[in-house]
Amino acid sequence: MKEKQLKEENKKAPQKEQHIQEKKEKQSDKKEEEYESLVRIAGFDLPGSKNIYSGLTRIKGISWAVSNAVCHYLNIPKAKKVSELSKDDIKKIESFFKDMSKMPSFLQNRRLDMETGKTGHYLGSELDIKKEFDIKRMREIKSYKGIRHASKLPVRGQRTRSHFRNRGQTLGVKRKK
Repeated sequence: MKEKQLKEENKKAPQKEQHIQEKKEKQSDKKEEEYESLVRIAGFDLPGSKNIYSGLTRIKGISWAVSNAVCHYLNIPKAKKVSELSKDDIKKIESFFKDMSKMPSFLQNRRLDMETGKTGHYLGSELDIKKEFDIKRMREIKSYKGIRHASKLPVRGQRTRSHFRNRGQTLGVKRKK
């Protein structure tokens, strides 16, 4: 009995090795496909396998609504893959991002800016810098939101009884003995 089982296992061993090698090859092929096509738009790498509608949302500052508006204004089909975009299309998209005044103001992420008084739309690191300066200004004028930011508590009215307790340190309630 045992000899028969050993012989069968010996026959299956090469098949298992082949199967394992095939799996490794498939995985390496998938990795190559993933890294093959990256398209750089506005300083962000977008995967070529995604369609343009969802791919643009990978850019910081571009929401689904803005992505839809970009596709609509530039007459680019939403289902078109990012890897299928021509260089002219990419230039159109980047130039549209530089001047987004064509978009309605409710889609722009910086309405009536405190410094300039104008409505604009920022992407990437510019958006981060603007946000940091806003928080810094709120702290300086000691507004409620600024105080909440400074003390690292929630700003938007969440309850704090059970959450947001001393970040990093765990505290518990001591029992009476």
